[in-house]
Amino acid sequence: MQYLLGYMAITLALMTSAIAASPAEQRGRTFAQTNCARCHSIDRVTPSPLKIAPPFRTLHKRYPVDTLAEAFAEGIYTGHPTMPVFQLDPGQISDLISYLKSLE
Repeated sequence: MQYLLGYMAITLALMTSAIAASPAEQRGRTFAQTNCARCHSIDRVTPSPLKIAPPFRTLHKRYPVDTLAEAFAEGIYTGHPTMPVFQLDPGQISDLISYLKSLE
């Protein structure tokens, strides 16, 4: 029973945040789901599938989210081999930043 109540609470929280999301946040979440969720947790509660990949909900504790725009435009390069190099266009950057801010 406890498990079921926890699952229902998480589901309700995710549904509520999805309903309240702006169009930019929704597009950012879709981008994250398509390109990032294989390794990173992109929501407020689940652990990252890849242990070394930080959950998106904690990125604002490591970096000011607005400063990530430049890195997204220039391309993200990391020191570990599992992270692909990628570069976003201006619309994708704006949407992803909007989504990351919604997780703060």
